[in-house]
Parts: sequence; C-alpha cells; structure tokens
Amino acid sequence: MKKTKIIAVLIVIFMTSLLQGQLSVNLNIGSPPQWGPAGYSDVHYYYLPDVEAYYDVQASRFIYYDGHSWVRRTYLPNRYRNYDLYNGYKVVMTDYRGNQPYRYYKQHKIKYAKGYRGHEQKNIGARPIRENSQVQQRSKNERNDRDKNRNQYKENKKDKGHGQDKKNGKGHGRGED
Repeated sequence: MKKTKIIAVLIVIFMTSLLQGQLSVNLNIGSPPQWGPAGYSDVHYYYLPDVEAYYDVQASRFIYYDGHSWVRRTYLPNRYRNYDLYNGYKVVMTDYRGNQPYRYYKQHKIKYAKGYRGHEQKNIGARPIRENSQVQQRSKNERNDRDKNRNQYKENKKDKGHGQDKKNGKGHGRGED
C-alpha cells in the first residue's frame, strides 16, 4: 500500500513537470501598452499632457507629482480615474535618456500644455471590448436602480396617501367622516 502511494505521487510529480513545460506565460514586461502610440517600440517614456504625467514603458508605471514628490504607480491619480488613455494624446519622448523624465517637466508642461495635440496618432491596439460593455452594463444597472428607487418612492407616497383614506379619498383622524 505504501509503495502504491509513493508511485502515485511520483507519477503526479512527473506529469506536473511535463505540463509545466508546455505552459507559456506572456507577461509582456517592457512592452508598450495597447493604448500607446503605434510605431514607437523602442521608446522609454511618454508624456501625457492632459494629466501632466509620464508613462514609463519598461516599468509599466505612471510617473506623476502627488503634491509632495514624484511617484511611480501602476495607476493615475484618483482625479484622472476616468481619463481615456486610448483617446488621450501621448508625446513620445524619443530624445530623453535617463530615469527622471520629470527633470524637464516645466519645459514639457509649457511646450505640451493640457489639450495639446500634435500629429495624428494611432494606438498599438484596439480598446478592449469588455471595458465598453462593463461601462454600458454599469450605466444600465445605475439606470435600473434609479428607476427602481423612483418607483418605490411613488409607491410609498401612494401608500401613505397623504392623510387620505385609500378607498374613498376622505381624510381620517379629524372627524371628517
């Protein structure tokens, strides 16, 4: 019995090692994001004028000033949580080498002010459909909730009757029979 268990464990380990050899993981570390501008595969940074931030392609991080210091995060500040990276303009920084693109932030902020649009850009990839459907589903759910609340309010108002008897419309409690 003990030998059978050991053999079974060895077979499972052997099969697991075979399966792991066939699995492939695609992390795309250092690859430009799908919302990045097409045609610039070797660039290290983008400047995003609308949000006054940088994007480090190799580290997949946004770089922005948080009021105290420059930080590197996987997300934009909360005030830009609805910013559309696919439609926003990206200034490709082809002439910068180093780890602190914000060293020239004052010049970038002037040269590429909010709303700046240079030549037309195409994104590397298309916007994922699931994002749109999630937004549409969320909007639909919000509308349904709003309608449901409105209907409940009307029902509550109707049930209370504003001091009137539901059957005959007469007031009650004040000797008005």
